[in-house]
Amino acid sequence: MSKKVKKTNFISLGIMIYLFIPVIATFLYSIATKWQTTLLPEGLTLKWYIMLFSDTRFLAALGRSLLVATLSLSISMVVTIPAIFITIAYLPKLEKYLNMIVVLPFAVPGIVLAVGLIRIYSKGPFAIAGTIWILVGAYFIVCLPFLYQGMKNNLKTIQVNVLMDAAELLGASKLQAFFYIILPNMMKGVIVSLLLAFSMLFGEFVLANILVGGNFETVQIYLYNKNAERGHLTSAIVITYFVFILIISAVVVKVNQIMNKAVES
Repeated sequence: MSKKVKKTNFISLGIMIYLFIPVIATFLYSIATKWQTTLLPEGLTLKWYIMLFSDTRFLAALGRSLLVATLSLSISMVVTIPAIFITIAYLPKLEKYLNMIVVLPFAVPGIVLAVGLIRIYSKGPFAIAGTIWILVGAYFIVCLPFLYQGMKNNLKTIQVNVLMDAAELLGASKLQAFFYIILPNMMKGVIVSLLLAFSMLFGEFVLANILVGGNFETVQIYLYNKNAERGHLTSAIVITYFVFILIISAVVVKVNQIMNKAVES
């Protein structure tokens, strides 16, 4: 192994250790009985995790966060994938306009977006303020840039027009070519975009707190409400959140691998 490779590995290891120090410290605090004047916890306990998972309010908040993130991403996928495919394959001149529209959520602060949505949907035929549906709609807008950019870059690399022409020459319709050729080839980009957007939505607080608040308590709102009670319990919530995200990510990656093997066979 060359000196350059060893140096690169050493730097990478140092960066990993630096990034994981806060997580390790949070985990230690979540299992500590007391940790104030010593370098390491004076005692270890699982009391805080037992207390957390015995709280039905926390389990309900976890389920709500999963539900709203899943609903928002499902709707976004149904809208985004066909829109990106049609634009790149058949309407490339519209791509620059689509790029401008998709990045608009980055230009609007979360508080401004939330206040505007409340004013629009607090009365009239769509009086959904304070319900899960206004949160799903807001999340649909917020996650669009994350989904769009990843899937667009993936479609750019697989030569969509060439694959479509080849499939049609072999007798497939446009719809069949999309579902059996294009969609399986863009799954890597879809999975990466989904994981990024899911992590962002699952940990989102500003929109959830303003739009629904206590009417639909998510994990982040629960964490905020518990923050002033016990630091050990708060740390346990944070670690549980990280572990939950890791489990979801592992499951999605595994499902993607199984699907890829099925397509190849």
